[in-house]
Amino acid sequence: MIPARWTLSGLMFLLTTMPLSAQQPGADDAAARVVALVASAERLEMVVGESTSFSVRAVDASGAVVDTPLRVVGPRGDVELQDGRITALREGTFEVVATLVVHPGSGVQPLQLSIPVRVGWPPVTRLSVEGRGDRLFAGTLHRHRVRAWHADGTERPQIRATWSSSNPEVARVDAFGDVRALSPGGVSLTTGFEGVTQTLEYRVEALPEGATLELAGGAESARTGDVLTWTAVIRDGAGRPLSDVPVTWALAYVPDDTIVAPPAPGQIDGGKVVADVPGLFTVVAAVGPLTSTASFRATPRDVVQVVDFVGQGKRDQIRTTDLWVFEGVDGRDYAVTGAKVSGGWAYVWDVTDPGSIVITDSILVNARTINDMKVSPDARYATLTREGASDRNNGLILLDMSNPAHPVVASDFTDGPSGGVHNAFPTNDYVYVLANGEKYIIVDVRDLANPRAVSEVQHGDCRIHDVWVHDGVAYSAQWECGVVAYDVGNGRWGGSPENPVFINAYPVPSGRTHAVFPYQSQSVDRFYLFIGDEIMDRTGYAWAGPSNPGSYQNRYDPLTGEGGFPLATAGYIQIIDFTDPEHPEMVSRYEVKEFGTHNIWVEDDVLYMGYYEGGLRVVDVSGELRGNLYTQGREIAVFKPYDPEGYVVNAPMVWSAMPHKGHIFMSDTNSGIWSVKLQPKGRPIS
Repeated sequence: MIPARWTLSGLMFLLTTMPLSAQQPGADDAAARVVALVASAERLEMVVGESTSFSVRAVDASGAVVDTPLRVVGPRGDVELQDGRITALREGTFEVVATLVVHPGSGVQPLQLSIPVRVGWPPVTRLSVEGRGDRLFAGTLHRHRVRAWHADGTERPQIRATWSSSNPEVARVDAFGDVRALSPGGVSLTTGFEGVTQTLEYRVEALPEGATLELAGGAESARTGDVLTWTAVIRDGAGRPLSDVPVTWALAYVPDDTIVAPPAPGQIDGGKVVADVPGLFTVVAAVGPLTSTASFRATPRDVVQVVDFVGQGKRDQIRTTDLWVFEGVDGRDYAVTGAKVSGGWAYVWDVTDPGSIVITDSILVNARTINDMKVSPDARYATLTREGASDRNNGLILLDMSNPAHPVVASDFTDGPSGGVHNAFPTNDYVYVLANGEKYIIVDVRDLANPRAVSEVQHGDCRIHDVWVHDGVAYSAQWECGVVAYDVGNGRWGGSPENPVFINAYPVPSGRTHAVFPYQSQSVDRFYLFIGDEIMDRTGYAWAGPSNPGSYQNRYDPLTGEGGFPLATAGYIQIIDFTDPEHPEMVSRYEVKEFGTHNIWVEDDVLYMGYYEGGLRVVDVSGELRGNLYTQGREIAVFKPYDPEGYVVNAPMVWSAMPHKGHIFMSDTNSGIWSVKLQPKGRPIS
């Protein structure tokens, strides 16, 4: 969910404020003397990444400063206000708004001041060109991509570079950097952006006489969603391979008889092809005057299974949060769940009979919200994360699970994460604890009663929301930084829990990286990271959600019929091929545009998603992954837990999903926990 410091609203940062309850008795008297708010600058002109001092003061009629609380905010993600400074984060025109804080009913006017902020880009100092080489072949098309960089090493997004050719009779270049080589000779290609230029020297040669092109690989048939790979083999007249000749790829399509008004049929990326819909596909490779084709037929993936409701553990008076299902040390099956804005309650459920889910115990701690619950692989202990403690001494609660039906608090770890713990990841001996959305602390928990911090990871200035450890590597979801990997025991990079070593980071376009799940495919030699956005609004979408979506407190009132609006979310699953951690690549996604993602689980080549209002989503992720899994017929099942007595009635809001012993369990914020079961394909109709 939303990081702890972003508590004012979904759009604002908080710079300076004092809770009204904490004000001195004369606070309103001081506020009443204020006649104006004065900023240190009437307007701000900045560039992205720039930070400068900034303040607002309240003054009386004589111009003297009045010591009274002010609230100063700016649009989140655009500017950051902290410790008397403002930092520009994004290009554009914005406003910072300062407001005089007064008690309700005091009669004092809450004066307000708006300060315009214009953020531009810093100058570009360097260009880099991808796709450059030494020679071109007459008749072929060669593509380039230009990237522009600022002096501080940051990249300018979405540039439009110019291109020119010194000899258009030898090679022509278009506005996109695509070069058509025409005849043998030398040519200089120049690209430029904002006064910075770079020149590429090429030698154009004729294709060798007798050159040939043929396609190798692929297959004659595939299911939708399967990735087929062709290789273009180019040889000279003597049969010798040519390795640096650019190939132009295309995909032709004849729809299946069952399809009327066919959609986009699939995608081709180099020689990798994936069909989204059934039909006859033809792969076309071209090198100058040479062409080669290969065809295949795509058939429906046919993976849909019936999903049956099995049982529900109802919680309709609070909002249920995270879920973890496990086999206890006593051999029975259990689940632990947290609760949002519940006053610090967490729950233990016996789920041995998934059709009869019962609470065995509850746990009360000093907190406003329990977001995350997990159990160690050996089921020795559980982690309970908390935020909003009344004494502000938030930390990680460790539960002794030797009696799993009735766990007891073993210890309360507050050495570092007192600002709030939103998430944690337990291994048998260590816990990775998120601290106030800024870092994660690695804690030795071999002695549950005496947890001990051994190291910490704080990667840049990026907020952190989730961390998951797989094979000695910690993968963290860090908003603008994307996914970040550290060696914490794998050893390949020399890391350990006591000495984490950075491996790599992969930023994603949305900048809202919320969850991460590392997974070794069971069907192909690929290691994937499934990472999810979390966007708690739908601004810019045709369906933006209810006009007054309310808040977590907006419970449905059966007496008035008011309230109870469901939340409206956005975001999707992005899939990164992390097989080579030094060169990760975004290859695929799972995007259901009407809804937003939350927690992820992948097991036996099946993705289980808590997709908020979209319910439980079960998706086939077998084989190599390319394109949008949603459009490829890979969805196995969807289940939406409607409850007419829910916290918000009949409003599915699935937080987490997890398979366990042939059943799928999920937590729904409005109605508790549920169990369902996939039925085998082709079962008899009763």
